[in-house]
Amino acid sequence: MMQPLYLYVLIGSFSIPFLFTFFCIDFIKKWKNFCISTLCIASFFLIWDAIFTNFEIWGFTHSYCAGWYFLKMPIEEWLFFLVIPFCSLFTHFAFFYAFPKLVLNKKATILITGILVCAAVLLLIFNYDKWYTLVNYVCFILVLIFGLFRLQLLQQFYISFLIILIPFFLVNGILTGMLTEIPVVWYDNTENLGRRIVTIPVEDIGYAFSMLFGNLLIFDLLNRREENRISKTT
Repeated sequence: MMQPLYLYVLIGSFSIPFLFTFFCIDFIKKWKNFCISTLCIASFFLIWDAIFTNFEIWGFTHSYCAGWYFLKMPIEEWLFFLVIPFCSLFTHFAFFYAFPKLVLNKKATILITGILVCAAVLLLIFNYDKWYTLVNYVCFILVLIFGLFRLQLLQQFYISFLIILIPFFLVNGILTGMLTEIPVVWYDNTENLGRRIVTIPVEDIGYAFSMLFGNLLIFDLLNRREENRISKTT
């Protein structure tokens, strides 16, 4: 009997922040900009996803999906790029609504970014033949570099990302087999580092950072343009 576990995980992920949206009214008011930024990032990641699915660098266990597919990907995978950014960025804004002054200082932010970029470059040098590692860390490096031009966002996101990692490990852990004999999402380990945090490929942390911070960068850009436009008309 089919058990759409993937869909249940997404519904559970969405329902908790949705119930607490009143804590973050400013974020909800910007829903149009959020939708645009999410669709921009989702488009890139879905193309990447479709290519990797086609070449079986990763795939899905059909018995854990609802049964609707497009480009060999279940409907849940498409929804993933809408639900997870909403949950994660809601967490980011709700956290700084509660703790607006809790940011990393500039020197520490630049130092951490430099260390992460150097580490990612080293991993690429020694693992350029592994497709998931290669694409993942190229994106990670580019997002970090762009982040240096919006340092204030990066100062915040390094802190909120640590909070976001808690539900991330839970959700991704379930999808990669933490609670099931066969994972909902499986990986070809010859195309990644083969290192797991419990059941989660270590590259997934960089993947999540790139997707979420990339979304935040575009969202922030749209908000600033909107504010500038309003200020010029008043």
